[in-house]
Amino acid sequence: MPKVVKPLSALAVSRLTRPGLHAVGTVPGLCLDVGATGSRSWIYRTVVGTRRRSIGLGPYPAVPLAAAIEKARAMREEREQGVDPIEAKRARRSTLLAAQAAERTFMECAAAYIKAHEKGWKNAKHAAQWRATLETYAEPVVGRMLVRDVALPHVLAILEPIWTTKTETATRVRSRVELVLDWAIARNFRQGPNPARWRGNLDKMLPKARKVTKVQHHPAIPVDGLGAFMARLRKQEGIAARALEFAVLTACRSGEVRGALWSEIDLRKQVWTIPAARMKAEEEHRVPLSAQALKLLKAMPRIAGVDTVFFSSRHGPLSDMALTAVMRRMGETAVPHGFRSTFKDWASERTNFPNEVSEAALAHTIKSATEAAYRRGDLFAKRAKLMQAWGDYCAAPASTGKVIAMKNRAAR
Repeated sequence: MPKVVKPLSALAVSRLTRPGLHAVGTVPGLCLDVGATGSRSWIYRTVVGTRRRSIGLGPYPAVPLAAAIEKARAMREEREQGVDPIEAKRARRSTLLAAQAAERTFMECAAAYIKAHEKGWKNAKHAAQWRATLETYAEPVVGRMLVRDVALPHVLAILEPIWTTKTETATRVRSRVELVLDWAIARNFRQGPNPARWRGNLDKMLPKARKVTKVQHHPAIPVDGLGAFMARLRKQEGIAARALEFAVLTACRSGEVRGALWSEIDLRKQVWTIPAARMKAEEEHRVPLSAQALKLLKAMPRIAGVDTVFFSSRHGPLSDMALTAVMRRMGETAVPHGFRSTFKDWASERTNFPNEVSEAALAHTIKSATEAAYRRGDLFAKRAKLMQAWGDYCAAPASTGKVIAMKNRAAR
């Protein structure tokens, strides 16, 4: 047992300057440790079980005598209850560190989710859109909250102000909040159900998106007006105009056309192979090239070392507004993507090609899982006939309304 000594006063303690341990009394084992350099700190010496312990209680005079006595008494009580003060301190620190490690704010989780997934997304723009929507709509409400505390009222506070006025944006925000919270649940940063889940949860409190907003279809050139438009388009000068013409002839998305590379095109086999990384469905897409599309490609200027087909002034891809700008110069209100609708209307109303052929030409995914499992081919031979018929229609001076029939062999 520590030696019992006469208790020292605060003044007496302040006068202890000789290096070594000085017992100060009141609590057996409480000492002031004076270092060779003059530093002073509190030490509580005791025996717990078979272990001798020297426990630091802090520096003097930052920790005054009264505070040191109080700390030493608390540790003495722990010892008498069979608790090792050092082990208890370690356990408390471990618990604290574990709790701190489990504490993440919503925006910290959002940043971690984006970092974990952005390399799997198609482009940097998608990650930027994620950050922008969450920073604009979610951060003001739950950004600094611990993710474990985000509840249904908070999710509704994010969504309700924009659900009926910015419905499309709101649905994306909801989905992204749900994914962030799912990530947090998987990482044990929160427990319980996801308050941003739609089915069986938010669908009971918010109207369906399609009930509060009308689907806005892309403005398109009518089928009967396509011939006249194409005649005007062929008179337009510039790379962007040729890219738009090629987009019409191939019924491809503008982004796929703007990213087209000569290394993807086989002029001899009359095919353009778009890699999966640049397709919306993330599957490779072969585009049969009509005689009109081939003629356009062969007339395109080529620059040594530049693989981009429709290049900008800096020899990189055209901007995402380049094709739209061509249509605006022509005084058109339609948008480039609308030509895919024109193509679909033409194929459905003016030809006898089966629907699955035009759907394959548009690179639409097969909605039926059963059909997708059994249809392994891409209907390339039939699509080649369809695209040539489309090229001929685009080159015609005006619509005749004539139905284009397939030969029986191709229709099978």
